[in-house]
Amino acid sequence: MSLKTSKMSRLKQNQIIDNAIQSVASITESQCSLSEKDLIVLNEALERLQFLKRKKGKTNEQIRQEIAKVVGLLIEFFAKDQN
Repeated sequence: MSLKTSKMSRLKQNQIIDNAIQSVASITESQCSLSEKDLIVLNEALERLQFLKRKKGKTNEQIRQEIAKVVGLLIEFFAKDQN
């Protein structure tokens, strides 16, 4: 996911968000051994992405902030085994 949304069309943003939603949803559906904490983190990321998809009239800064939060959640999920 790119944080360069200032020059990106709304259609392209929606396509990227759709792909991210599908990817996160796929992880939650295919990994039956996820911990409760993992599910909470992934569901929060999914909710934030769905919110971005639904809500019209967001500024580029608001979009960047939400994407940064989603990236942070995904890093938390994927890096948990690295600690």
